[in-house]
Amino acid sequence: MFPRRRFLHLAAGGAALPFLPRTASAFDYPIRPVKLVLPFPPGGVFDIVGRPWADKVRKNLGTVIVENLPGAGGSVAAAAVAHARPDGYTILLGASSLHLSDMILRKKPLIDPMKDLATASMLAMTAFAIDVHPAVPVHNLVELVDYVKANPGKVAYGSPGAGTLAHLAGELFKSLTGITDLPHVPYRGGGPALADVIGGQVPMIVSAMTNQVLEFHRTGKLRLLAITNPTRLTVAPDIPTAAEAGVPGLVAQQALGLFAPAGTAKEVIERIAMANRVALADSAYRQSLIDAAVEPLPDWTPERFSLFMAEDVKRWGPLVQKLGIAID
Repeated sequence: MFPRRRFLHLAAGGAALPFLPRTASAFDYPIRPVKLVLPFPPGGVFDIVGRPWADKVRKNLGTVIVENLPGAGGSVAAAAVAHARPDGYTILLGASSLHLSDMILRKKPLIDPMKDLATASMLAMTAFAIDVHPAVPVHNLVELVDYVKANPGKVAYGSPGAGTLAHLAGELFKSLTGITDLPHVPYRGGGPALADVIGGQVPMIVSAMTNQVLEFHRTGKLRLLAITNPTRLTVAPDIPTAAEAGVPGLVAQQALGLFAPAGTAKEVIERIAMANRVALADSAYRQSLIDAAVEPLPDWTPERFSLFMAEDVKRWGPLVQKLGIAID
């Protein structure tokens, strides 16, 4: 039996200690809703990938609130997350294209993405589509090139925004085919750009390849000429790659992933990565991504993403410098 005198002595000593309120540690994460920031308006590939992801990880991360924060080709969202508290409650569905924009295109970068953002986990790879309004009398890339050259001043192309990889893919298309008169019309996201090409306000668009774009093609609302993937997509085996369609070298892909502010605790980063791994281990969820025209990346590590970024900078840097592409 514990001696009463000893008990009173310990109790008195304990009472003399300062009160230490309980604080949330990395091991408590998450104890409140997590905000997933999407860098473009609703209707584009980030919405198509991000919103189902938020639902899928609910069992491991709890409530995930999705917020669209468009602007500056995605850099506004990336900067907002980079400057948020590094506690894991504000994360970004970002992409290699957003990193590339701040690394090689901006005269005054909003952030240094490789230093200001921590890569938590990679999610999927996407490519781009070259689409035209059905009224444009072309059915492949060779015919498109001939049509643009024969109609100077009559054709422009839209993209989700200045400095996006879709924009760079459009400029690469011009460079590889010798087209000099094909102005770029930047939008504030893929959704608004698609709406305008379907409505006939712009005759051509370089868009992210999604199941939505594929459905517009199959219902005759736009004509999908080729994709910038190295190989044909499982969900669309009838759509040729740009190389197959007559423009070798027109390859453009972006890796989508989850990012947190630099300085976020390793335990929190691992919790986010674990939730993503569990989601990608689900065959039905992986198939839903494939059906959405994106390729799951269950085996990609942050190190592999860094290597991908280094290769992208090496690849796109010379084109940006040659053409003098820059954004404020």
